[in-house]
Amino acid sequence: MATLVLDNGAYSAKIGYSHEKVSVIPNCQFRSKTSRLKTFTANQLDEIKDPSGLFYILPFQKGYLVNWDVQRKVWDHLFGKEMFKVDFADTSVVITEPYFNFTSIQESMNEILFEEYQFQAALRINAGSLSAHRYFHENSQELCCIVVDSGFSFTHIVPYCRGKKMKDGICRINVGGKLLTNHLKEIISYRQLHVMDETHVINQVKEDVCYVSQDFYNDMHTAQLKGEDNTVMRDYVLPDFSSIKKGFCKPREEMNFTGKYKSGEQILRLANERFAVPEMLFHPSDIGIQEMGIPEALVNSINNMPEEMQPHFYKNIVLTGGNTLFPGFRDRVYKEVRSLAPTDFQVSVVQPPNPISYPWEGGKLLAENPDFDEMVVTREDYEENGHFICEEKFDI
Repeated sequence: MATLVLDNGAYSAKIGYSHEKVSVIPNCQFRSKTSRLKTFTANQLDEIKDPSGLFYILPFQKGYLVNWDVQRKVWDHLFGKEMFKVDFADTSVVITEPYFNFTSIQESMNEILFEEYQFQAALRINAGSLSAHRYFHENSQELCCIVVDSGFSFTHIVPYCRGKKMKDGICRINVGGKLLTNHLKEIISYRQLHVMDETHVINQVKEDVCYVSQDFYNDMHTAQLKGEDNTVMRDYVLPDFSSIKKGFCKPREEMNFTGKYKSGEQILRLANERFAVPEMLFHPSDIGIQEMGIPEALVNSINNMPEEMQPHFYKNIVLTGGNTLFPGFRDRVYKEVRSLAPTDFQVSVVQPPNPISYPWEGGKLLAENPDFDEMVVTREDYEENGHFICEEKFDI
């Protein structure tokens, strides 16, 4: 029996059989300006000749799966003959869902997995639980860890002890990659170029040039300097989708500090945006979201735990999710948690080599676990007992 592991994120789906490698695929549909009528699904994005003004149709809103029609289309594509050629009669599925997911969404998911696709068995689980499983697998001497999952819609902070999540310590910050991209779009549109429709392009800009500042005020000062002294400033060449397929950062030696460029390239000049945008993960109050930043929320979550566990959490902080890929992210989290934590506790922040597919790898390990068959709900169980058996078995 094959096991398909699907980390169904709001931005990308991480999918693959437990004995193969992972594929990261956009979990949405697109429409492009040029071919208005045609809808592209998931990784058909590469077929779009001109992705300017790309229109996203997302199955997730505010972190929860609400648009089932889109999600079905994406899943049909993923499970179909072009991609994973799933033989539902001989496949079990491990699928992730957000923390505190709504019962109605869970029931819809049960119905679709068991009744429409007719998988043989299913396990619904939080992505953070998979990350924790993976972490405990590699560090078997550790009893506790606290997972920071900073994704597209939210950032969750979840303590785990002996593989069980501690519900009292779960914390959600309503800042994710979507908010950062949208904020960058607004700043650039206000300061230099109207890019409100260019989600795809600006998301690429964010990934290419943004970084987390280690000293915000010092970088702010540098960003205001003129000419060569401004080490923060970068010129980003926007794609025109004919000769330049993908935007890129101009090398420092080619930058023109005084006048205009002679070539016909479209340039975005970015200075303090580079670090002011990711700063929202650390200070959401900068844009009027009255919540704690990641380091403060981490410490707050650990303080809600029993006292004897606290030192164990401080030395096992695990970063997952796409936002953790900003350069300087790990160092900044370490620096701030270190300054907030009691001095006699050791603080260690672990950033796995690939934080995006880390939960998927946890799912892969889980599928190979001898206890796996005890955890899943089989189709027979479901047909006999309905949603009740899923509620009972899945620790959500």
